[in-house]
Amino acid sequence: MSAPVPTDFRQRLEIETPEHVSLEYELAGIGSRALAAVADTLLITLLLVTVGLLAGEVFAGSGVAGAIVATLLAFLLFWGYFTLFEAFRGGQTPGKRWLGIRVVSDTGHALTFSAAAVRNLLRAADLFPPPYLLGGILVAVHPRAKRLGDIVAGTVVIRDRPVESFGEAAVPAPEESRLIGAPELRDEEFRVLSGYIERASSLLPEARTRFAARLAARLAEGRPVRATDPDVFLRELHAEELERRRGRLAARQGAGRRSAAVERFVAQKGNRWHEFELLARRAAERGLDSLTAAELPDFAARYREVAADLARARTYDAPPAVRLRLERLVASGHSVLYRSERTTMRRVIAFFRDESPAAVVAERATVILAALIFCLPAAGGYLLLRERPDLGETLLPETMLERAEAGTARTGAGRGYVVASARERPLVAARIITNNLSVAFNCFAGGALAGVGAFVLLAYNGLSIGAVTGHFANLGMIGYLWSFVIGHGVLELSAIWIAGAAGFLVGHALIAPGDLTRADALVLKGRVAMRMLGAVIVMLVLAGLIEGLLSARGNTWRSQLAVSAASLVVLLLYLGHGARAGARVR
Repeated sequence: MSAPVPTDFRQRLEIETPEHVSLEYELAGIGSRALAAVADTLLITLLLVTVGLLAGEVFAGSGVAGAIVATLLAFLLFWGYFTLFEAFRGGQTPGKRWLGIRVVSDTGHALTFSAAAVRNLLRAADLFPPPYLLGGILVAVHPRAKRLGDIVAGTVVIRDRPVESFGEAAVPAPEESRLIGAPELRDEEFRVLSGYIERASSLLPEARTRFAARLAARLAEGRPVRATDPDVFLRELHAEELERRRGRLAARQGAGRRSAAVERFVAQKGNRWHEFELLARRAAERGLDSLTAAELPDFAARYREVAADLARARTYDAPPAVRLRLERLVASGHSVLYRSERTTMRRVIAFFRDESPAAVVAERATVILAALIFCLPAAGGYLLLRERPDLGETLLPETMLERAEAGTARTGAGRGYVVASARERPLVAARIITNNLSVAFNCFAGGALAGVGAFVLLAYNGLSIGAVTGHFANLGMIGYLWSFVIGHGVLELSAIWIAGAAGFLVGHALIAPGDLTRADALVLKGRVAMRMLGAVIVMLVLAGLIEGLLSARGNTWRSQLAVSAASLVVLLLYLGHGARAGARVR
């Protein structure tokens, strides 16, 4: 009675290429993904500590410039580590590479920058409540092991099993005029010999010498004329046996015709597969433009050939290692030929200049809704503090109370709400930009929680600004506060509303996908939201520069109003350009 076959609980993803060849990926489970996340988090922490030490030691001598570099590096590490590694390193962070997993699109294509950005900006939602409770539950129960970021970005995490080398580069090309007899080695002996050739380079020198001597002694019988060096002898024997197995008599020998056919098939095609792998690797790293005019059609022809070889290997029931290698080759060729448009500087400029404002204009109703969710609590907070001034000490943070109390003295001394020296203003701008971008990204991520997170953040921030304004008004200091805010406020507040609207788009797709499936609706709205965040980045960078370099100079109301009017004109021109760009696309 045969032993029962154990149940395979591993999750798999099967996709079909345009050549009607199915590719099967094994999905990474929660264990490997959690370990990769822990490794990456430890690395980020180490890098952040290093940046902090550099800011205190190395950058200390460079003054403000060093502090600006440290601020920007810390922001990029926190928000850009996962996105940049996954977008430009084949879907792998160092932690994922260590665990042997990678991120790809649902269709098996290589990860795009936009998808990498969406899935990683939504880490803030998957993290809630810490540590990664929502994300962990979704990975455990989703049929494709997706967390929220994967669902919206249309990505999956797969096991990236390494391709074993078959020594194909060392195999000489067959000579058509030369016909060698039947194979001399038994199939079992040939497999052992091939295994040595494949793994010899990875063995320690002592172990390699001992193993080669034992194997050479086993296979040397009946071969009095041979190389004295066991390794050289084994390599020559392997090359000769491969050539024999390419011959016409190979299929008549061995344990069976099917096994011999597979051996001959692998021997005949090995060099072709290796050549295609080199082309695919170059195209994956540098794009199809790296191929010459002659190589490009040859690459496409070789891809179709390898896809046919994969179908043939499955028909012949080739060994798993052979099928795995061909699957990986077909997958790499598929990713290159059918990948999304390669990111170039022109593409990046078009994204921020045309697509981002066009998306904001197209979703203007949602932006207006986000603005109302911010402004109504702001009005309520202002009226509440005007009616109940005593609530200021209860509701407002201590720092705001102290700034309000110091306002009279600062006004008498001719100083504004915030005044920084010319040397410090670039650092102020850098800190403001990074802080505001973090708030906007969190607001967007909060929208993925059925819109609740974005709603709470918008309403809370509106209530806070209204309450602070009411408290300053009670002290007769409203002009003191808003003479600082008015210069950059147009762009900054608009950006926060747009970030909240981007979150609402994702939340609405989650709750009411309409005629689309929920997965498709989330992916489509996620792409629109990513374009809107492009506009948010542009606006917050400008607002931060205005706040740090101009507002922090303590300018007069007149100059601040002039800056505010100019920023409003820039915003309207930017959105107007987006409206025209959107009309051209439609």
